[in-house]
Amino acid sequence: MTMGAGWYLRRLSRMGPQEVGGRVGDAVRRRRWRSAPPDCPPVTGARFTAVLPAGALAAVPPDAAKRLVAEADRLMDGHAEYFGEVRDDMAAPDWWRDPRTGRRAPSGYAFDVPYRSEDAVGDIKQIWEPSRHQYLTVLAAAYAVTGNERYAERVADHLRSWWAANPPLRGVHWISGIELGIRLLSWVWVRRLLDGWPGAAGLFEDNPVALHQIWHHQRWLAAFPSRGSSANNHVVAETAGQFAAACAFGWFPSSTRWRSAALRSLERHLRANTFPSGLNRELATEYHGLVLELGLAAVAEADAAAVPVPASVRLVLLRMTDALAAVVDNRLRPPRQGDADDGHGLVLDGAGTDRWGSLLATGDAVFGRLAWWPAVTGTDVRSTLLAALVRPYARNAGAGTGTGECSVARPADRPAHFADAGMTVLRGPGEIWCRCDGGPHGFLSIAAHAHADALSVEVRQDGVDVLADPGTFCYHGQPEWRRYFRSTLGHNTLQVDGGDQSVSGGPFLWTRHARSRVLVADTSDGGVARWSAEHDGYRPVVHRRRVELTAATRQLRIVDEVRGGRRAVRLVFHLGPAITADLTGHRAVLTWTRDGEDRSAVLDLPGELSWSAHRGETDPPLGWYSAGFGRKEPATTLVGSGFADGTRGFTTVLGFRG
Repeated sequence: MTMGAGWYLRRLSRMGPQEVGGRVGDAVRRRRWRSAPPDCPPVTGARFTAVLPAGALAAVPPDAAKRLVAEADRLMDGHAEYFGEVRDDMAAPDWWRDPRTGRRAPSGYAFDVPYRSEDAVGDIKQIWEPSRHQYLTVLAAAYAVTGNERYAERVADHLRSWWAANPPLRGVHWISGIELGIRLLSWVWVRRLLDGWPGAAGLFEDNPVALHQIWHHQRWLAAFPSRGSSANNHVVAETAGQFAAACAFGWFPSSTRWRSAALRSLERHLRANTFPSGLNRELATEYHGLVLELGLAAVAEADAAAVPVPASVRLVLLRMTDALAAVVDNRLRPPRQGDADDGHGLVLDGAGTDRWGSLLATGDAVFGRLAWWPAVTGTDVRSTLLAALVRPYARNAGAGTGTGECSVARPADRPAHFADAGMTVLRGPGEIWCRCDGGPHGFLSIAAHAHADALSVEVRQDGVDVLADPGTFCYHGQPEWRRYFRSTLGHNTLQVDGGDQSVSGGPFLWTRHARSRVLVADTSDGGVARWSAEHDGYRPVVHRRRVELTAATRQLRIVDEVRGGRRAVRLVFHLGPAITADLTGHRAVLTWTRDGEDRSAVLDLPGELSWSAHRGETDPPLGWYSAGFGRKEPATTLVGSGFADGTRGFTTVLGFRG
């Protein structure tokens, strides 16, 4: 979608003076680089020393290696899937073509390319994703565990092809810093994993083209950091990639300066992007995973290069890992909250590997698991290799030990309420899991990855979405779908007067944020877990919600109140794609199958509202579930319409059978 003048004015209004000044400087620098791009200095005597420790590859579990090789063979045959788009051209990819629309991005000076315009460029996510080169880290890992040189040769062919097609500052792959940062991290791991291959040095440190690319990537990141209201997960990816490259490829006159600046930025932004409780401030779970992966990968490079890291970096990653262990359900699925684009910091595994289990396995190796952590039964390649590089956390270190670390108190019991993030998880018998949202509306002034989901609930039973968060589906194109999946109507909460709780100014911009506050969060083992919160997004009207989970009856009771006068309302419940609903009046019987076993629940809906079921509607969108970026499928949405007069609440009861 192309942004008009109104969007730029709204975006400017969310910036502070320092950010505006920085962006003006960026614009001047881009103009100067157009006519006189910086030159890479000569490099001599470069050698790669950040290799895997002896025995690391032998420790990779056989079943994880088998999945990895199967994925690598699929890639060797040219098959891949990005955001629901199946590709058969990966044996010789066209780096600038979007397979979904068939369009090729225009060439020319990078900062002139209108990458937000799908008409001009195509789906930019489809173009960018293969060029993160994470499929090449998979091929390189397959070489490392098998010694089969055909994987290494394919990696070399594709890197040389990409470097030839994408000279510095030309085309769409030189526009976004997050892409450059993640690509650098991929190159570091490609070089590490190919270390036993005779052609590795000739591909990287003895190759002037590779040196030219690596230097220009780092020079770009040093010149154009994400700033101010944009300093979210993007800046973490930029600094992690810059730091990793400056550690592993420290061959340039500026490498020491780049490494120091990137480490300072990484430390500052890891803290800024993370609540003290350990949850990510964007309140978008996929980005919690991305930032944690990037942080762990950066620490791995520091330890491989013997570069001291501030204690706060490891402490943030420790807290993020403990928080992740606390919020997942019994199947290790975290909340589906906020935006999600399937972005990964480092990929070394085949299909079927559990991302969240991998992160917890890495956390176990680096920090040590706590007694209340859920068990991780799966295996993977990445956690084994990361753990081989990262120095184990000094759990009992005290101040002044010389390790740069200090002791920290970790939760003795599994946390259920994260006050700073406004997230509460209620748990009940039969593996009932309920997330309640009373937190801030996203991060920074634009809240780029937030959804209008204040006071929403998400309910699962044994890992199955019963009351589901529908997900994200798309970012840059298809604006009607972007609006729907971010909207209040697109979440399990109450819509007042037909509008959203927070006001959108564009696909990654919110100009007015609903303010929520949690009133009650009682998750004690007293038989009834209680939560209550309210928000002012419809001011002067206030929406207040109470949730109670009773263990003895396996019932979840939700009471919604609208305070401030008579208002038209719609109460919405999105069911997961596995759920079949039989709605009669204001009662819905829900059925599904889990592991071959039939299961059911009854949803008693407020009789004061008129209820209807919707599934797979497109004009306007309603009744959809997005399991991952670029993918959507029909799912049932129940909508109750009517009026709230402020005198009584609407009560919904979800009761699980059996």
